[in-house]
Amino acid sequence: MMEYRNLGNSGLKVPVLSLGTGTFGGTNAFFKRWGQTDAKEASRLIDICLERGIHFFDTANVYSIGDSEIVLGQALKGKRDKSIIATKASFQMGELPNEKGSSRYHLMNALNDSLRRLNTDYVDVYFMHGFDRFTPIEETLRTLDDMVRSGKIRYIGCSNFAAWQLMKSLSISEKHNLEKYIVYQGYYSLIGRDYEQELMPLLEDQQMGLMVWSPLGWGRLTGKIKRGQELKEGRIKSGGAVGAPPVSDDFLFDVLDVLEKIGKEIGKSIPQVALNWLLHNPTVSTIVIGARNEEQLLANIESVGWNLSENQLKELDHVSAQHPIYPHWVGDR
Repeated sequence: MMEYRNLGNSGLKVPVLSLGTGTFGGTNAFFKRWGQTDAKEASRLIDICLERGIHFFDTANVYSIGDSEIVLGQALKGKRDKSIIATKASFQMGELPNEKGSSRYHLMNALNDSLRRLNTDYVDVYFMHGFDRFTPIEETLRTLDDMVRSGKIRYIGCSNFAAWQLMKSLSISEKHNLEKYIVYQGYYSLIGRDYEQELMPLLEDQQMGLMVWSPLGWGRLTGKIKRGQELKEGRIKSGGAVGAPPVSDDFLFDVLDVLEKIGKEIGKSIPQVALNWLLHNPTVSTIVIGARNEEQLLANIESVGWNLSENQLKELDHVSAQHPIYPHWVGDR
C-alpha cells in the first residue's frame, strides 16, 4: 500500500514515490542517455503508477528541451485531474541571453511554454531548477508570487540551491510576505549523503520537505554493479553516469555489499533496500524514481510498504557514513 506524506509544511499530500520523466522524449544529446519513452509507453507507465497510488509526476522544461513535458502532457490526457505535476525552469533553453535564469522575463515565458507543452492550465509545483546569481532574489520571488496569485502554479520549490541561497530566499519571502519555497529537490543517496550536513538541518528548522532525485546514485545502486564482476551493458556502461559525483570503488562496493546482504535477509533487491533507507529520513517527502520500462517501475514500487529494522539501518548508516565538512567536525555543534 502506498504511503503519503505532506509536501513540506503544506497541506498537499503526496505519495512517497513520484515518477520522474527524464526518460520521456530523449531527443537531446544529454538526456537521450536516460531513455526514449514515447507517449504510448509513458501512458502505460503512468497507468501503472495511478493504479498503485502514485499520482505525482516530475518533469522539467530542460528535459529533452521540452519533449519530456510534451510526452507527459500527452500521456496524462484525460488523467490530469487525478495527477500532481511538478516542472522546473531556470536552465538554458535556447541560445539567446534571456532564455535562461530566474528573471521575470524568462520565468513568465518559461511557465507559459511549459503549460502549453503539458497541455494544462496550471502546474501544482513549480521549481527553480538552480540558483540564478545574476537576478535579484526578490525579483524571482515576486514573479513566483504573482504566478501563484494568478492560479498558474499552486506551490513553489527550489532545486540545487546551496543552503545559504535557500535561507536567504526564505528570509526575503518572509520579509516581503511573498510565497515561500515549501520543498527542496536535491540529490540524496546512500553514496551521496552531503545533503545531511547543511541542507537537512535547514529543512528541519524551516519545516520544508525534501524531494529526492537520483536516489540510486546515478544508477550505481541498481544492483548492476558488483564487486569483481564486469559491468553489464546498459546506461551506466554507455556513459549515462557522466557528471555523477565521484565515489571510490572501495566505498561503493562496501555499500553494495551491505545492501546485498540485507536484501538477501529480507527478500528484497539492492535498489529496493536503498530506496527504503531514504524513507526513514523524516525530512523526505517523496523520492523521484525513474523507469525505462514496466519491469523497472514495478520493482521500484516494491520499495515501500515495509521497513528496515533498526539494526539494518545502523549497518547502512555505518557503511555509508561520510566525514563531515568544516565546521561540522569541530566539536558538538
